[in-house]
Amino acid sequence: MTIVTYPSDVLSQRAEKVTAFDESLRTIAQQMFQTMVDGQGVGLAAPQVGLSIQLCVIHIPEDPHGEVALVNPEIVHAEGRQTGEEGCLSFPGIFIDVQRAMRVRVRYQDLDGQPQEIEGEGLLARALQHEIDHLHGVLLVNKMTTIQRLANRRSLEMLRRRTASAPQEAAEAAQATAPGDAPPEAPAHP
Repeated sequence: MTIVTYPSDVLSQRAEKVTAFDESLRTIAQQMFQTMVDGQGVGLAAPQVGLSIQLCVIHIPEDPHGEVALVNPEIVHAEGRQTGEEGCLSFPGIFIDVQRAMRVRVRYQDLDGQPQEIEGEGLLARALQHEIDHLHGVLLVNKMTTIQRLANRRSLEMLRRRTASAPQEAAEAAQATAPGDAPPEAPAHP
């Protein structure tokens, strides 16, 4: 899977609830775990790979919960406060301090559609809140203060340019390899 970067439209939209709990959903979750690990992240939401569904995966090696896939998650309780540095696979190279709840309880469905709850504190609570934000179209840029936006404006502008040029580059590459558009063959020499 390919990580979608800011300001792609899918990132700022509210993701659709999952209603089909089938092999396809399990395959998507497995691919998301691999993509997250390859990107050295601790969490990944489906919109970050271009899928507008309420699915996210989290893996914190030191946490007793290990790997968890959450479908249609919602925070049902939050308490305390923590401020810490966050990055995001959809905002490569950008890290900002974000204030979050210290502890959260999240209700979700597992990949079989069964209701579950998870409680997280510290880093797990932060990851849960960050990924659930993605499912609601709330991004790292939405958490930035004015000073953080100014400090990261060059990086944000580079992401905007790269995202804007990606469809054009893909179209040009497709046109260059389209049947019938190949350069003529060189004449044969006797």
